[in-house]
Amino acid sequence: MTPAPPNPRESLYFALIDRLLNCPNGEEPTVLNSEPELLDAGFVQALMQTASYFAHQDNPESAKFLVFIARELAQQLGMRPKQVQAQA
Repeated sequence: MTPAPPNPRESLYFALIDRLLNCPNGEEPTVLNSEPELLDAGFVQALMQTASYFAHQDNPESAKFLVFIARELAQQLGMRPKQVQAQA
C-alpha cells in the first residue's frame, strides 16, 4: 500500500519549509512574509513534523532551527505551547 500523496496545502507548506532551510541566514522573515496565507496552525504542525524527521536523520541543527521557527510562529498566532508540542 502506498502512502497517500500530501494535499496541495501540505505541498505548499513543505515547499516553504524547503525555502526556509535554504535561504541565507537572516532572510527567514522575508521568506515567511512572502507566503502569509500559509502561516497557520497547519504550517506549525508541518514544521514540527519536519523537525522530527531531521532529528531522527541525525540532522539536529535543522531540527532545532525548525522547532525555533515553529515556536515563534505559534506564539505569534496565539497558540498555546501544549498545542505545538501535541502536534509534533
